[in-house]
Amino acid sequence: MGVGGLVKRVAWAVVALLAGAAVAEENAGEKAMQKLPGPKTNGTMSVEAAIAARRSVRAFAGAVLSDQELSQLLWAAQGITDARGRFRAAPSAGGTYPLVTYLVTSNGVFRYHPKPHALEEVRAGDHRGALAEAALGQACVRQAGAVLAFAAVPERTTERYGVRGVMYIHMEAGHAAENIHLQAVALGLGSVAVGAFDDAAVAKVLGLPNGEVPLYLIPIGRPAK
Repeated sequence: MGVGGLVKRVAWAVVALLAGAAVAEENAGEKAMQKLPGPKTNGTMSVEAAIAARRSVRAFAGAVLSDQELSQLLWAAQGITDARGRFRAAPSAGGTYPLVTYLVTSNGVFRYHPKPHALEEVRAGDHRGALAEAALGQACVRQAGAVLAFAAVPERTTERYGVRGVMYIHMEAGHAAENIHLQAVALGLGSVAVGAFDDAAVAKVLGLPNGEVPLYLIPIGRPAK
């Protein structure tokens, strides 16, 4: 890594530490939640087959994804995987869980809450076009049946690990993203990793609160014929 990259990491960590109190851990509280169907923990495709079949798909048919498909993808990203609600589908340094998962569909922008396995509406309406513009005009973002987006609350991890925690956050985003890509294959869907975007513009489209930083976009849909 060059000096510029290191400076950027340090600056990001400092900004996060000065952002104020961390965003509270997701919980149902008094917010209106849209419960998702329960995820399935067995399927018809092996992990090995999903790895072999995974490819980046950038052209989508535009079909709407079902609630069951969205449920499965969100669970694969950050879903709860133990009865006591302590562990998630992707590993996290020290169990600090800095990632926040957003779902963008034709119906709106939603924040995923892992413990109730439910969605909270952030913005109504179809914002995929605006998100595509924020992603430097990439058509796959506009065409996708859904876009999963990861943001992070850096101080959840940097409070414990300092500047090195920034690297752990990036690692965690990679873990969770690969879960999504493999789950998409197992569902007969296509996906692609998108990292080229304007941070401020993406944050605006997603309606991110202060203290959250956009990291990663994953357009998902039925591959175009």
